Amino acid sequence: MKTAGKHLPLFGPGPIYVSVLIAVTVLSGWLTRQSWLASGYFPALRLPFMILAALFISAGDILWLLAIFQSRIGTRIQNHQLVTNGVYAWVRNPIYSSFLLICSGVLLLEVNLWLLILPLCFWLFLTLLLRRTEERWLRNAYGNAYLAYCRRTNRCLPWPPRCHAGSKGN
Repeated sequence: MKTAGKHLPLFGPGPIYVSVLIAVTVLSGWLTRQSWLASGYFPALRLPFMILAALFISAGDILWLLAIFQSRIGTRIQNHQLVTNGVYAWVRNPIYSSFLLICSGVLLLEVNLWLLILPLCFWLFLTLLLRRTEERWLRNAYGNAYLAYCRRTNRCLPWPPRCHAGSKGN
């Protein structure tokens, strides 16, 4: 495993991503309440949307708590460690993914069909942002260990790790 001369940025592109998600989520709620998106409001779906919203927000909260407290990510970044166990065995970017889930859940609270496109936009934005920033940094810092990790772990959506022939898993 290669290690960088200095540790990776502690925050990376996170503040940009999270700020954009929160701003878009708040703006979408405001536009819905101002009746600009009234044609997408579908009250018959209120109960299923509320249930999904609660699940998304809860999953996002749990993911965030596990990433921050169980994995001790800040300390491990400062110690030049590639974190691949715990919640990081299920998703490579649990902190970003938690905000994607939470903001998607908040959007569901609006019960507006027009807003359903936004979680896909959030995912696309996250994918493009990470490919151009953190993933490059991590590839340069950790080489094949990071590439193997990428092959068995999703970037954005938590999922049980895939085992590949020749890999030991976590």
